[in-house]
Amino acid sequence: MIKAIVFDLDDTIYPEWQFVSSGFSAVDLWLKQINIIREGFYEIAWHYYSSGYRGNIFNLALDEMGIRYDDDLINQMVEKYRRHQPLINMHNDARWAINFFRGKAILGIITDGYYEVQKNKVKALGLDQEMNIIIYTDQFGRNNWKPSKTPFEKFMYLANLRGEECIYIGDNVKKDFIAANLLHWKTIHVIRKDGEYANAEINEKKYEAMYVVRDLYETRQIIEPEIIGERF
Repeated sequence: MIKAIVFDLDDTIYPEWQFVSSGFSAVDLWLKQINIIREGFYEIAWHYYSSGYRGNIFNLALDEMGIRYDDDLINQMVEKYRRHQPLINMHNDARWAINFFRGKAILGIITDGYYEVQKNKVKALGLDQEMNIIIYTDQFGRNNWKPSKTPFEKFMYLANLRGEECIYIGDNVKKDFIAANLLHWKTIHVIRKDGEYANAEINEKKYEAMYVVRDLYETRQIIEPEIIGERF
C-alpha cells in the first residue's frame, strides 16, 4: 500500500525552461545595471539554449556581442543566475496532483541541484507550504545526488516508511529511478513533450520506472487503488 508520494522537481512539477528564462533575465538586468551591456544578452542566450547548447552559454553570448570578459565576470553571472528569485509556475497537472493527493498520503520532494537554487525554486512555487518532507540532495554532498540511494533512505527514515510504501515520480530516466527501484519503491516516469529529458534513452532495465505516463493526471489510476485511506 502506498503511504507516501514523492516528486522530483525540475520538469516534473514545473517546466525547467521557465527557470532558465528567469535566470537569463536576471543576468541581463544585472549586466545592464553595471553598464556591461545596453541590450541583447537575454535574446542571444535564449537562442543558444533553445538551440540545444548547455554549459557555456554565457561565454557564447558575450562573444557574439563582442563583450570582453574574464573568468571573474562569468563567475559573477553564474552566481546571479543561481541566486536569483525565480519566476516559475507549476504545471497544471502538478497542481492538480498535489491537491488531489494531499491528505491521502505523505507528500514529498527529492530534488537534485545546488541547495540554494532548489530552495529558491521550492519557495517560489509555494511547495515549502505544500509538502510534508523535502529532501535537497545537495545537503548530503554532490556525490549523494541522484542516483545515490542516500536521499531516498533519508526520506524513508523521516517518514518512518518502507520502500514498498513509497512511490517516486520523476522525468529523468538516467538517474531518477535506479535507487528507488533498488529500495523497492514504486516508480513513475512522466515524459513531457517539452521536457529536458523527454528523448533520453537508457539500455539497462534497472534505470527504467515501473510505469510511464504523459502527465500527472494519469498517476491517479496507478496510485489511487493503492492508497490505504488514512489521513496525513
